[in-house]
Amino acid sequence: MSEGRLVLGTKRYSSWSLRGWLSVRLAGLDVTEEVIPLRQTDSATRIAALSPSGKVPYLEHWNVRIWDSLAIGEYCAEIEPALWPTDPVARGFARSVTAEMHAGFQGVRAAMPMNLGRENRPLAAGTPEAAEKDIARIDALWTEARDCFGDHGAYLFGPVFTNADVAFAPVVVRFLSYGVALSPKATAYAKAVRAHPLIEEWYKAAAAEPASWHVEAFETIA
Repeated sequence: MSEGRLVLGTKRYSSWSLRGWLSVRLAGLDVTEEVIPLRQTDSATRIAALSPSGKVPYLEHWNVRIWDSLAIGEYCAEIEPALWPTDPVARGFARSVTAEMHAGFQGVRAAMPMNLGRENRPLAAGTPEAAEKDIARIDALWTEARDCFGDHGAYLFGPVFTNADVAFAPVVVRFLSYGVALSPKATAYAKAVRAHPLIEEWYKAAAAEPASWHVEAFETIA
């Protein structure tokens, strides 16, 4: 019997949904998925009928209702503590970079919408300055985390895929989609994230979505 449900947006495009879904799956929650295609005429109405914020992801688990990806991650970490590093110094760094990702990097978000149907195709007009600054900051964060905490595994804080990796997974997807050049250490990290079985599962699910769910504004970015 399902313990609840997780409401998501189109897997091809919804970066916030990917974050919530990863935390839920990593914590082992048994919930039913409900995917609502975004940018359709009835999308807002359907989501508003389920989610208090009118946004996705939205989690119902037993009697708990959570409608923000960062809050979902924290809730899942209460169930699966490995979603944060055990060392307090590493955990502080992990929480900080996760919060920075959650609140910032608007340059990358605006210039490079997530689209799993796009592969290694740079922006024809070049990367805007705001996005370039974000990319440099993200590369530096990944490198620092790997140098300080990740030497015994492939992810930011070692062998365990934590909420910090969850936060940056959609960024990895964007960088791969838009052919963003990264430092060697950041490149290796991005490859490790892309190879994670849950990321591969999400890609396959996105590829199976109907073509009628595709959004022209995202598909026609040169």
